[in-house]
Amino acid sequence: MKKFISIISVIIFAVTPFTFVSCDEDYEIADTLWGVWEGKMYVQSTWNGQTYMSSYSVIQFDRAPNHYDSGTGYWIDYYSGAPWDYFASHIDWIVSNGTIKIYSYEDDSYYYIYDYSLSDNHFSGVIDSEYGDPMEFYLRKTASPDWGDVDWGWNYSQDWGWDYSSRAAAQQPVRTIGTGQE
Repeated sequence: MKKFISIISVIIFAVTPFTFVSCDEDYEIADTLWGVWEGKMYVQSTWNGQTYMSSYSVIQFDRAPNHYDSGTGYWIDYYSGAPWDYFASHIDWIVSNGTIKIYSYEDDSYYYIYDYSLSDNHFSGVIDSEYGDPMEFYLRKTASPDWGDVDWGWNYSQDWGWDYSSRAAAQQPVRTIGTGQE
């Protein structure tokens, strides 16, 4: 009986490290994501019945201090030929089972990145919104830009804290992934 318990103990100790592999991979992905990425996201925005394609996008992934597989950040799509120069939004993100899930506050939408290739300098793959229409993207890691001069659509008041700016929601474009055609 004592020999049987010893064998079971050895098996349990041998199998235990394999139960944590998925979490470690998510942490490694999040660690590689940490930083600023710039490139082509194939994002489009609709404004007053017109559709405009972004010329390039910048995404900053900041890790949460106590959660190494998630964090906050910014997503900015820059446009040429549109009535605005850029569309910026705050994001929350998490890596779960290898899928990167992004929530955009200004869009009030979820985006999913899957089937991707990620290295220290390059990030490419497929991004999809909660509405479908997946598209490929190609990003490279860049230096952190100065985010201070970007109008996020938020204001800070000493009395009230963070709140939406006086700019009406109807004045903001609507971000979509892909062609937007049904």
